[in-house]
Amino acid sequence: MPTTAPAPPVLVRRLALPGDRHTPAVARLAAARLLERAGWHGARAHDALLVVSELVTNAVRHAPGPCLLSLTERDGVLVVAVSDRGEDLPHRWAEGGERGGFGLPLIERLGGRLTVVPSLDGKTVRVRLDRTEQAPPDRTEQAPPPPPHARTALRPA
Repeated sequence: MPTTAPAPPVLVRRLALPGDRHTPAVARLAAARLLERAGWHGARAHDALLVVSELVTNAVRHAPGPCLLSLTERDGVLVVAVSDRGEDLPHRWAEGGERGGFGLPLIERLGGRLTVVPSLDGKTVRVRLDRTEQAPPDRTEQAPPPPPHARTALRPA
């Protein structure tokens, strides 16, 4: 009689979060704990925490009220989902600036697969990360370029 291997464990964490300035830090802490239990370490764990921080920060910044964070890890795949009451869907800016615009390109560079699911009372932004996929090696700790108006202000007269 053939036997089947047991299904990989699934780790799930759901948090209802207030829409205040402490929310991204609380979300990162919850994610760090789940990632540690799931065996995520090093640069890829850091990538996952950046994704959590970006999604929750956007919910706090652009949507009214609280948000819901859902983290699901199964067999080396992490799904981060943030639901909020905002009606505006994330969009790609031609160039990041002082108001933002860096999040979607950052998530893509980290290898995240982003989907947005609109609903009657807001939206859910979901990113899937695979622990074994590494972001491209050209990642560097560089500050983003200043916004265009700042660049012109710095030119010599």
